[in-house]
Amino acid sequence: MNFMDYSDHLLGIAWVFGAAAVTLPGANVAIAVYALYHPEYVPERWHVFIAYLGITAIDGSLVLFGQKYLARAASACGMLCMLIVFISTMVCAIMPSRTGAGYATNSFVWSDFQNLTGWSSNGFVFLMGMLNGAFTVGTPDGVCHMCEEMPNPRVNVPKGIAAQIIIGLLSTFCFFTAILYSITSLDDVFATNIVSLPLAAIYQQATRSNAGTTALLILFLVNFLITIPGCQVVCGRMLWTLARDDATPASHWLRKVSPRWKNPFNAQLVVIAGILVLGCVYIGSATAFNAIVGSFAIMTTLSYLSALLPHLLTGRRNIRPGPFWMPSPWGEIALGIASTYIIVFNVIYCFPFSMPVTALGMNYASVMVGGITVLLTGWYFWKRKHGYVGPQVALDARDDIVVGIVGGRKSEEEGRRRSLLS
Repeated sequence: MNFMDYSDHLLGIAWVFGAAAVTLPGANVAIAVYALYHPEYVPERWHVFIAYLGITAIDGSLVLFGQKYLARAASACGMLCMLIVFISTMVCAIMPSRTGAGYATNSFVWSDFQNLTGWSSNGFVFLMGMLNGAFTVGTPDGVCHMCEEMPNPRVNVPKGIAAQIIIGLLSTFCFFTAILYSITSLDDVFATNIVSLPLAAIYQQATRSNAGTTALLILFLVNFLITIPGCQVVCGRMLWTLARDDATPASHWLRKVSPRWKNPFNAQLVVIAGILVLGCVYIGSATAFNAIVGSFAIMTTLSYLSALLPHLLTGRRNIRPGPFWMPSPWGEIALGIASTYIIVFNVIYCFPFSMPVTALGMNYASVMVGGITVLLTGWYFWKRKHGYVGPQVALDARDDIVVGIVGGRKSEEEGRRRSLLS
């Protein structure tokens, strides 16, 4: 097993963690809608888990059995997602003036800083809080794992990454600015009985009605329902790719493509089962689940570092320039900044979120990342000495990408390969 397979294992596990972390807020939205009309309700973790199971089952069924609909669904859901963000932003921006509640002050939105963590340094708390932004915008590698199923990936993959970052940055900035201006009492947000989702309390202040809050929460839930399948698909494709490289246990079973469902059904099923198991962790310990969430950003960026730093240290000599190649010295500067950012912030993200530190309030992300790294290292050294074969995909001299037809017959895939290599 080569080093990049090792890095891909780390990234694949992180994506499963990320899929679980995205599913939980969706479950919390469902609980928040019920709590909105039942002020006496006290949510239990198993209540959230039931909603978690439902969301995972619905989205998992679409991914497992709806391969032929995924491409069209992805385009439609992408537009619907942006429409939901636009509607939610406009409602939060307009309704405070219509209800007479007014808006938060400019200083509250842009300059006031409340440090409730117990840490003495406001600057350090701000840096720790950047984890929320890193999680919100998401990881830029998702589209890369679908490169075998898209036309002209050399061009379209970088465009997809750029679109995600730009759209995520602009939409998140507008949305959060709108909801911050709609907060007239932060103390009421902290004191809300809807403990599963404080955003519901912000929506209440913005709309001043349960009906309006419910509508926004339903839109928020729909947003999760249409984005979670993307996470599940990426996880499944990564496991499938690793199995094709013979870099996983039971690789002969995981690498199979279902002739009926036209997808890597076995790999996808294992991923969904893993997401369900992580939901069980939440029942036992919310602290342990928070460690899983916190380790997501750390492990994904560490996998990026394993590609960026060697690329920088070798003077970018081992990568064939593509359509978006950044000339020197700007390429080296960008790589240096990115590598430094990952190293510094991954250390910061491992610090406890509050002081004084308690067993329940401790940040166990470092334990999670360290433990997984030790296990992967053991697997790495064992596998490379016990029959590792490696990738079996033939690439032509021009380094063109051979397109794999997911679910296609062997003769169809061989025909496509011959046409590309000719």
